Amino acid sequence: MPDINLGTIDLAIIGAYFVFLIGLGLALSTRNKGADDYFLAGRHMTWPFIGLSLFASNVSSTTLVGLSGDAYATGISVYNYEWMAAVILVIFAIFFLPIILRRQVFTMPEFLAGRFDNRIRTYFSLLTLFLGIVVETAGSLFAGALLVQLIVPDMPLWQIMTALAVVAGFYTLTGGLSAVMLTDAVQAILLLVGSLVITVVALDKVGGVGVVMAEVSPEKLSLIRPIGDEGVPWLGLITGVPLLGFYYWATNQAIVQRALAAKSVDHGRWGALFAGVLKLPPLFIMVLPGSIAILLYPDLERADLVYPTLMFDLLPVGLLGLTVAGFIAAIMSQIDSALNSASTLVTMDFVRRWKPGLESRTLMNIGRLVMAGFLIFAVVWTPFIANFRSIFSYIQTMFSYAVPPVVALFLVGVFWRRANADGAFAGVLVGLAVGAAAFVAIEILGLFSLHFLYMAPILFLLCVATITVVSLRGGPPDPDRIADYMWSVRAFAAEGRALRGVPFWRNYRVQAIALLAATGLIVFMFR
Repeated sequence: MPDINLGTIDLAIIGAYFVFLIGLGLALSTRNKGADDYFLAGRHMTWPFIGLSLFASNVSSTTLVGLSGDAYATGISVYNYEWMAAVILVIFAIFFLPIILRRQVFTMPEFLAGRFDNRIRTYFSLLTLFLGIVVETAGSLFAGALLVQLIVPDMPLWQIMTALAVVAGFYTLTGGLSAVMLTDAVQAILLLVGSLVITVVALDKVGGVGVVMAEVSPEKLSLIRPIGDEGVPWLGLITGVPLLGFYYWATNQAIVQRALAAKSVDHGRWGALFAGVLKLPPLFIMVLPGSIAILLYPDLERADLVYPTLMFDLLPVGLLGLTVAGFIAAIMSQIDSALNSASTLVTMDFVRRWKPGLESRTLMNIGRLVMAGFLIFAVVWTPFIANFRSIFSYIQTMFSYAVPPVVALFLVGVFWRRANADGAFAGVLVGLAVGAAAFVAIEILGLFSLHFLYMAPILFLLCVATITVVSLRGGPPDPDRIADYMWSVRAFAAEGRALRGVPFWRNYRVQAIALLAATGLIVFMFR
């Protein structure tokens, strides 16, 4: 373990950051007049804030710890989740975001209710709440507690997690989505700067890129791995990773809520593509530090300790404080995103349905109470995460068993007009039952072994087949009712004609092609 020595300057930087968070929450609390302001920032956000907020919400403490930890344990193939995010964001911006914004919904379950019915809305709301609190918020608290415990080793994990939760919960409770997205913009910059500093210092310490490429085993520096690889096998890369990515970037309330706050479709699209651009540098500043650590610290007790060890062992006074502030920023980004989306789901998908006459300000206050309750639950659940190989493994494994039915609902629902509500509900029931049984058999009882990236496509295909068969056995949905929820070739072609007069640098399709080209180049270089 490294020697922990935070200087006065480091502590001052960290303290200033906490003061900033609390002050922003107080300042923005007076601007929230109702549900629209509190849950969707008044729907006036522009693309830079959307892109930075999407990035910060995703690249949380679990990601910082998990990416470097998995690179240390199994290799850089963990970056496949990052570059695939850029591809998914392109698909989301082109095909799905315009339809979602057109409906002016508060939540993604509300969108599915319009396409199918309220049975699907209830299921998806409950699933999103479970994943947001039990998986994402708890994972961030655990990763943050690991770092803080290096500084105060005698302080129990539950006390550390409680303190982190109170700070993150404060500005989220008071300031709503406006506070979340503005702090996310600052946090994204801190994340990038802090990670860059660690990478540069670590490379200098080990002797440069050439030493890393020469001394780290080639299989740990390759993105395309054999079919039996324990990290990201190539078959899982082309089947499982896209499904998990689509759930996270195109249907997950905590992420999509940023795009729902866009002032226009263009700003929503530009913001999503900007986030895709920001997902490319993590290979160099968040994943490769784990490869460097193989040479610097070959005998770490846990892979999750790679990132904190690099911080405390290599960084000088001042830079350490800035980087620790960036790490704390990552913790806050994940927690504030999950809390805000969870309170939005409960308030809009349950409370407003049961009490449709409630005033907008009342809904906002209910959302705050719900948020506080979820925060307490996350703190209680977090210690169970220690049983998994790594935090990143914990998150992806849970997603693989839970989200394929949701991905099936969105893809089939948006692209196939014949899909009806009964087919959708049957698909959900089958996916839930098989997924739960497989999780118990594989992850708990250990009856057989199957990589989680193979489980995701199996569940997805089973759900698609169920939706298709049951829908064809029943009647078609009302075409007029579902028209606004469907993707249309005619509308896509008409939009293409309208874009002919738009400068190339403002044309989202040109931007999307450029992003895909840059992504392909990186994958080719590290294939």
